[in-house]
Amino acid sequence: MQNVKLVRINYWVEKAETGIHFNDNVLHTDNQIRRARCWFPCIDADSQRCCYDLEFTVARHLVAVSTGNLLYQVLRKDDHSYKTYVYRLDIPVTAQWISLVVAPFEILPDPHVGFISHMCLPSNLAKLQNTVEFFHNAFNHYEEYLDAKFPFGSYTQVFLAPEMAVSSSSLGASVSIFSSQVLYDERVIDQTIDTSIKLAFALAKQWFGVFIVPEEPSDEWLLDGLAGFLTDLFIKKFLGNNEARYRRYKANCAVCKADDSGATALTSSASCKDLCGTHCIGIYGKIRSWKSVAILQMLEKQMGPESFRKILQKVVFRARDTIPVRSLSTKEFRHFATKVGNLERPFVKEFFPRWVGSCGCPMLRMGFSYNKRKNMVELAVLRECTAVPDASTSVLNPDSDNRDGDIGWPGMMSIRVYELDGMYDHPVLPLAGEMWQLLEIQCHSKLAARRFQKPKKGSKPDGSDENGDAIPATDIRSSLESPLLWIRADPEMEYLAEIHFNQPVQMWINQLEKDEDVVAQAQAIAALEALPQLSFSVVNALNNFLSDSKAFWRVRIEAAFALANSASEENDWSGLLHLVKFYKSRRFDATIGLPKPNDFHDFPEYFVLEAIPQAVATVRAADKKSPREAIEFVLQLLKYNDNTGNPYSDVFWLAALVQSVGQLEFGQQNVIFLSSLLKRIDRLLQFDRLMPSYNGILTISCIRTLVQIALKLSGSVHLDHVFELIKPFQDIKTIWQIRIEASRALMDLEFHYRGIDAALSLFIRYLKEEYTLRGQAKLAAHAMRLCQIQNGSDPQDDIKSTTLVALLGLLEGHVSFNNIYLRHNLFCILHILAGRAPTLYGVPRDKSLCLGDAETSAEPKNIFAALIPETKPLERPGEIPKLDQDNVANQEAPKEADTISSNLRHEMGHEMDLIIIEDFKEPDTISNNPEQKMDSTIPESLKDADTVSNNQERKMPVVKIRVKKSAASSRAEEADNQTVERSQGRHHETDRGATSSVSVDAPQRNSAEAVSASNQNIEEVNSCLDHGSRMTASIGSAKFASDGDNFGKELQCTADSSKVFVHPQPEDPSSPSVMQDNHVDSGAQKYASLQTLSVGKFEHDGGSSIAAVSPFRGREKEKKKDKEKKRKREDHKGHRDDPEYLERKRLKKEKKLKEKEMAKLLSDEAKASSVDSHIKKQEPNSIKLATVQLKPRESSGSKMVNSNVETKPEPSEGNSAPRFRIKIKNRTLNKS
Repeated sequence: MQNVKLVRINYWVEKAETGIHFNDNVLHTDNQIRRARCWFPCIDADSQRCCYDLEFTVARHLVAVSTGNLLYQVLRKDDHSYKTYVYRLDIPVTAQWISLVVAPFEILPDPHVGFISHMCLPSNLAKLQNTVEFFHNAFNHYEEYLDAKFPFGSYTQVFLAPEMAVSSSSLGASVSIFSSQVLYDERVIDQTIDTSIKLAFALAKQWFGVFIVPEEPSDEWLLDGLAGFLTDLFIKKFLGNNEARYRRYKANCAVCKADDSGATALTSSASCKDLCGTHCIGIYGKIRSWKSVAILQMLEKQMGPESFRKILQKVVFRARDTIPVRSLSTKEFRHFATKVGNLERPFVKEFFPRWVGSCGCPMLRMGFSYNKRKNMVELAVLRECTAVPDASTSVLNPDSDNRDGDIGWPGMMSIRVYELDGMYDHPVLPLAGEMWQLLEIQCHSKLAARRFQKPKKGSKPDGSDENGDAIPATDIRSSLESPLLWIRADPEMEYLAEIHFNQPVQMWINQLEKDEDVVAQAQAIAALEALPQLSFSVVNALNNFLSDSKAFWRVRIEAAFALANSASEENDWSGLLHLVKFYKSRRFDATIGLPKPNDFHDFPEYFVLEAIPQAVATVRAADKKSPREAIEFVLQLLKYNDNTGNPYSDVFWLAALVQSVGQLEFGQQNVIFLSSLLKRIDRLLQFDRLMPSYNGILTISCIRTLVQIALKLSGSVHLDHVFELIKPFQDIKTIWQIRIEASRALMDLEFHYRGIDAALSLFIRYLKEEYTLRGQAKLAAHAMRLCQIQNGSDPQDDIKSTTLVALLGLLEGHVSFNNIYLRHNLFCILHILAGRAPTLYGVPRDKSLCLGDAETSAEPKNIFAALIPETKPLERPGEIPKLDQDNVANQEAPKEADTISSNLRHEMGHEMDLIIIEDFKEPDTISNNPEQKMDSTIPESLKDADTVSNNQERKMPVVKIRVKKSAASSRAEEADNQTVERSQGRHHETDRGATSSVSVDAPQRNSAEAVSASNQNIEEVNSCLDHGSRMTASIGSAKFASDGDNFGKELQCTADSSKVFVHPQPEDPSSPSVMQDNHVDSGAQKYASLQTLSVGKFEHDGGSSIAAVSPFRGREKEKKKDKEKKRKREDHKGHRDDPEYLERKRLKKEKKLKEKEMAKLLSDEAKASSVDSHIKKQEPNSIKLATVQLKPRESSGSKMVNSNVETKPEPSEGNSAPRFRIKIKNRTLNKS
């Protein structure tokens, strides 16, 4: 202690503008980022923590609340009109957690926990008593779960007026400051859940965030996630498991949609330390918080609840030890997960870099077929990532061996199959490895033999009655020909993943009706609502679920909106009639046909009925207008609302009714009801002015509705009249919430009538008039939303330079310095106007390293657009088949996007269409990179669509062809690489080989479907295969002349009609081609093997180079072919005396002779055509046609160089083999 010196600093603050605020007789501080230094001397850094002794002298009638324990309060000796409060904080904390509030508070001690105090201004005492009744439950639950006492000696909750607080909540050590807007009395219902969760989260932050702090800025996600994890435990125990699971499901969906760039990487320096704390503000702060909680819940699922609880207890215990360690890092938590959680080291080593250190979530597209013979489910899965490739790979673990664009995620996802005999879990889906997977799941239930039933008279072939609403034949087969009721992927939400599962409609109905999990019900409703047409069975299932009082009320509300979405003139407004009938059965008096007086004792039923008018208001006719019945229904509810005798307030009920008026669309036939609706709204405004509602909710909803109506009727309503109507609500005497809502409404009107520049000018004027910090931040947030709308709709609306200068002046001024939320929103506004993302997370200026504005673009992401920038779009082929609406990833995708259809069909099962929309650029710039695997180049264009579909109507085998550029000779390849480097304008090592995956079906006779590829028109082959048969076809040795250079072409494919599977293709060190030949014994071959369709490289000038054949691969083919022949000879030894075998052998010989004759004719034709091409040099792009018989197991050493192949069906007769019609487009080589 000899070297310790005491430094005493006397200071005073003459004019405090930030950090500490004075409002009349109220003084309070806020914990804005790096603003503690503005009101007391300190080292305002996260790394500096110390204890505090605090003394505050205030007027006698005021109460001073600060961090730490209140040691005593004493009157001042020389002047008894002042009182001194003395606090001590023994736990070292950073300066940002020091808080002070001085006001004439009413103090409410907690009756259950002695050292908890609740304080508010005198006018809110009754609300405070009702609000904090539950609080001791959360406090005791946290202590019980963590097995430790509250770390601070006291805890105080302070509630200030909303216009005083900077944000809805502000934390300090042992103190939490809230807006009094969250308080509610015993008559309010809707605010209860949100307030309880907000107070519980603030208490959890005292444990993880204030008491235990992050070691580095990159560890903030961990403490934020642990606080959210504790809050979820509170929700589960005191608000119900359904509420907890539903909230987690919705949060996970939001994370998957937003986690597409490096801004959401939790431990990246670029997304944490370099953002200076702004990553916790706004929507990105919410997304990061939800993602943190989801990751910790995933760890809890992996190690078990008790092991995870022990980790948290150990973290808290060491923070309270004699030598306390109150910081926590991601590295330490990884160590705890291995030692205490008993997780395997390889799993943990991959888990944290992939989930925490990088961005992106797995996006799984699934479809299945049922194999009746094997009683097995065959599940097809395509795994993608929500993040763009560069963003996901830039922050991966440097120690990881796999550097591909998609390395997968550790762990196995469970598939839950609901069968007739019960429920079975199958943890069979790996989240790493191949992106395409085909899984086999054995069923446990078996179907009894069905007796043939003679169809009834007057019934249709599918068994449905003429008079009833028929269920499609596919639904009947799915329910009668398989023991499957429904299937779910990841039923326990063990992974943060976006899952698009496709199953028949009847299975979705089964899931909705029979599965008791709220997540399963919500998924089923979303899938049924997305159907192009909703049958009677679907509408009936949704109506039954809505009427089920035992179902969770939030999911019932989703069913109500799905019913409203299904209502149309085609089905006689069945959804609308069901909604109105349901509401009248609960709320109407059947004798007089009018609504009963309000009775809100049943809270779940109250929430459902409150949402019905809003759902009814969304119903639209064919002309996009609301039907007359919907408008009359809403008007009747507004007119006859009666709350007499109801102990609960109807303010939220009325606000929902008024907002439903704003959602209506008025046409010429129903505009007569508008005057009656406006009179009701005006009456409510006058009533709310005399007797203000809770937080001005009713007036706010009326203002919003009036603006919506004015915008919809902009042609007949003058802007000035609406301005005059809303302008009085901006008066300084009105309550804060109404004043801000009026300003936002006027900004909306200005934006829609006069453009974004006028709206921003109005925003700047209102910002200077607004004196509250929170009001300024809300106005800026609204202006930012308007800029985002403008940025996506009307890019021609320019911003004047004077407006930009004014915005920059605000950003640099003292007003924004005093309010970090305003400062951040102003920065985001300027970023959006510049076409950037609304975050400090920088997007590289080099276009070759990014995909433009990944976070604000509404168009789907695309890998090829990033890898091949600034090239000409590829023209579409002449004939592109029309895709089903369900299979189109995005109707607004770029026109240059090529569609590659990959159809996996099983002979006894469903049809699964996997559509990949790829944004190809110039084909001349695509090079063959031997280090890139084909499966890593699946684009992200299918982000928002269910592209895996099931269809039971067609049962057929599959021929799957993969297209991959072959290796060129060393000299030609070197020239190609140089050409590609010049065309792309960047180094060749950063390029990725472009590949395409094509499935070509082998359908029934006389059926053909066109499939579009990048530069091919490939139509389906007419072939009819027997069960379990195998087909091998090759087209080879057809020579073409091109300026004296002769080269061969080959198309080879192999199909097995029993099953289809995508095999992993190992890289061959001797060849740049990634895809290898797959010769597997025909007796053991279960899946269709994928053969190589080699395509020559394109020169930059449009020519094509000669593709060379690897001699190593040729020797491999010969060896495997010899083994195949040897095995066949052994198999045929026992059949030499069989007359049937001899007859088949004779027919086979005759067939081969015919094939040889046809091949000879074709070779003569090819020679003749080559001579013609020599003569006609002025026609370099001449087209040759060749009709070739399929020759079983015939291979050729030549490779195909061309990329315009067309196969056309031709009728086959007798035992003749199927035929390919090949259309080959050849180009001459440029001699230069």
